[in-house]
Amino acid sequence: MRRVGEVVRTAQGLAVVRCPDDEHPRLGTAVLDEDLEEVGRVVDVFGPVERPYLAVSPADGVAPALLLGRPLYAR
Repeated sequence: MRRVGEVVRTAQGLAVVRCPDDEHPRLGTAVLDEDLEEVGRVVDVFGPVERPYLAVSPADGVAPALLLGRPLYAR
């Protein structure tokens, strides 16, 4: 399992994750919380190449606002 970053904000129903470096998961990758529960999937990568942002579409029943400040992971 690999850390993909921390949720820094929400926008238009998506969680915005800041990556710690230039490596990021591919589009469609499932994203997990610290309890290893799937909280969404990567739908976009944007921003600077060195530390991009990820747009994560939340899974059913997951409120993006509750993810603020939390680290997210991918397998």
